[in-house]
Amino acid sequence: MRRAAVAIVLICLAVGGLGACGGDADRARLSAALEGSRPIGFRTADGVRLAGRLFGPEDATAGVVLAHMLPADQSSWFPFADRLGDQGYLVLTFDFRGYCPGGDAGCSAGTKDPDRAPIDLAAAVRALRERGADAIALVGASMGGTAALVVAAEDPDGIAAVVTLSAPEQLGGLVAGPDVLARVEAATLFLAGTEDATAAASAQAFFEHAGAPKQVELLTTADHGTELLDGNQGERSRDLVLGWLARYLPPAGPGLMGSASG
Repeated sequence: MRRAAVAIVLICLAVGGLGACGGDADRARLSAALEGSRPIGFRTADGVRLAGRLFGPEDATAGVVLAHMLPADQSSWFPFADRLGDQGYLVLTFDFRGYCPGGDAGCSAGTKDPDRAPIDLAAAVRALRERGADAIALVGASMGGTAALVVAAEDPDGIAAVVTLSAPEQLGGLVAGPDVLARVEAATLFLAGTEDATAAASAQAFFEHAGAPKQVELLTTADHGTELLDGNQGERSRDLVLGWLARYLPPAGPGLMGSASG
């Protein structure tokens, strides 16, 4: 099943990109990514039930939570989650409250509320820890990236690394200002497109206020959030995220692949 789906994607790429097969290629890619994944449900501290999906080996001790952007849902992460799972991570995608795409993408209860995104993300972290991940990284797109910084600030000893893709400094009552960055002890990587001006300015501001180890990368693109992983800077973006995680949260466990600072 998975080999057939991958073959369809390769054929489409050979004849002119994913657009050559349109929706068929997209469905094939999602089918390949979902092979071996499993749905889960968990509750937030204020009682809202969220839908999630696990990728990767069940016995992995290094975990990654992927937090989606507004107005996307967890399915925007599925192909990358599958790749991380192949690297040996236990990976959790989830729908923030009020996001209910249905089907494999799940359905979370409640009403959409960016202000409560950190509550939802903190619940996802707990769910991953309950399944054996004792070292965790957060990777968030746009809204999810801002929430990741807030959660890392609230759990400074429990988060090893944070990666943000086009995260804003503020979205309504969701704010990751200098006071938040000062409390983040995780290794932080900030990505944004140079033509996504607000996101680029936020990435630079995050970098200036974050403690080491840290890195900011402004890529020549207008893509936003998870679009960075698939657009004209997709290969570079994926390599940066994978490299950062391998450096600060190696799949075999912290410290087994060495450490670096900067």
